[in-house]
Amino acid sequence: MALVLAAVVAFAIGAVAAGSRGGGSEGKTPGGTSTHAAGTGHGSKAAHAAPRPVTFTVEASGDLLIHSPVFDRALELGGGTHYDFAPMFTMIKPYITGTDLPLCHVETAMTPSPPTGYPTFNTPPDLAKSIKQTGWRACSTAATHSLDQGQRGVDDTIRALDHAGVLHAGTYSSAAAQRTPLIMTVKGIKVAFLSYTDITNGIPSPHPWSVNRANAGQIIDEARRARADGAKAVIVNIHWGDENVPQPSGRQMALASALTRSPEITSVVGQHVHVVQPIRRINGKIVVFGEGNLISNQTSACCPESAQDGLIALLTIVVDSSGARVTKVHYVPIWVRHPDFVVVPAGRGMRLDPADAAELRASYDRTVAVAGRSPSVQPVPAHLP
Repeated sequence: MALVLAAVVAFAIGAVAAGSRGGGSEGKTPGGTSTHAAGTGHGSKAAHAAPRPVTFTVEASGDLLIHSPVFDRALELGGGTHYDFAPMFTMIKPYITGTDLPLCHVETAMTPSPPTGYPTFNTPPDLAKSIKQTGWRACSTAATHSLDQGQRGVDDTIRALDHAGVLHAGTYSSAAAQRTPLIMTVKGIKVAFLSYTDITNGIPSPHPWSVNRANAGQIIDEARRARADGAKAVIVNIHWGDENVPQPSGRQMALASALTRSPEITSVVGQHVHVVQPIRRINGKIVVFGEGNLISNQTSACCPESAQDGLIALLTIVVDSSGARVTKVHYVPIWVRHPDFVVVPAGRGMRLDPADAAELRASYDRTVAVAGRSPSVQPVPAHLP
């Protein structure tokens, strides 16, 4: 079964890569492999090959929002001795491991103290191990609940991710760490991942460097610093927007407009509002406004029905002599099944679990209606049977 799903992922990514060989999204043409002759002044010619374009995929997904029923289920899956979240992500794992740079979003602090849920979260550090097992390489940590456990929560979250071997951006244990952008190498290309939040539920930062706040000037400055450190592409993650509202707020639109005008920034992805928001081009650049919840206990009992929906964005980035740009986005509509909290890709779930087919179809339709569909933005699968 996993092979079937992996094949679907490979097909989607292959389609993206094929599409990226067309014109650039910002009116630029990707550099080819033809040679350009230059005269030497003596009648001879020297051939200079243009750099070959490099294409890679980046995965970005929604909130890991660990309510108490979610960690209770993880404890059951761990046999009562530890918390195992990984089985909840088994069905989406091929979409994570099938990309070149898989990124996740950690909504809540992780400390060894007894776990707690809403409204002041404390998540078992075992979540970090499950993140690693699922295949995520790095996570954004700047979020509404980053400061729920104060600076200790920030430090313990970083410690848990470090111990699991997961990179991170957005919260910090020192000013020096905050000044150092996270830059990863993908297919020989340096890619920066920057993380910010617009909301901390009114909790003040213990230190100016504890959590990155979403300020356009600061974000652009830090993107510029990442470029100076060698980054060819810069992905910005923002925790922003009005909860349970599928349309971007005025603040989101203004911030997205300012960031996408900057030549330093390649793309913007976001979370927080707990429902899916649109994927749009702003100033020629892709903005994934909101991926919804990746996992949570939210249902229509407390929230909009669409709080069980989410999407996994698969961004294809091409880097050539003209720069880096997102040429296409495929996205996988997902639905959080209850009461086992398995994250189910809508298309595959319909084939495997007829009992949930109606729910999955409704979830898929809600997500596609909001996220959108265009030549450069497509759901996976493109249509349900």
